Amino acid sequence: VQLQASGGGLVQPGGSLRLSCAASGSIFSINIMGWYRQAPGKQRELVAQIDSGGRTYSIDSVKGRFTISRDNAGNTVYLQMDNLKPEDTAVYSCNTLLREYSRSSYTAYWGQGTQVTVSS
Repeated sequence: VQLQASGGGLVQPGGSLRLSCAASGSIFSINIMGWYRQAPGKQRELVAQIDSGGRTYSIDSVKGRFTISRDNAGNTVYLQMDNLKPEDTAVYSCNTLLREYSRSSYTAYWGQGTQVTVSS
């Protein structure tokens, strides 16, 4: 199983970025997909997540600015980030809880991090 993340970069305050993370491999089903971030000197925090039924959760600091979604196949998760602020600067990593064909239980997988820098 692989998670391929993309979409980070440098953007000015008030700008937008869209992160994507695609899961591939011998996947039987995916339950939860989400995005975490870690800023320098801070602990990693959950930013937003979406389950297989489309229910979403996001932290208060990004509500109204960030939108998490999944594609119809359910293997790709997106994070649309609008009205970005300097405090959003962090390494963003995707995480998914999925079940492989070869296993009977769900396992958490991490994608590589992608840097998001919000600066003028």
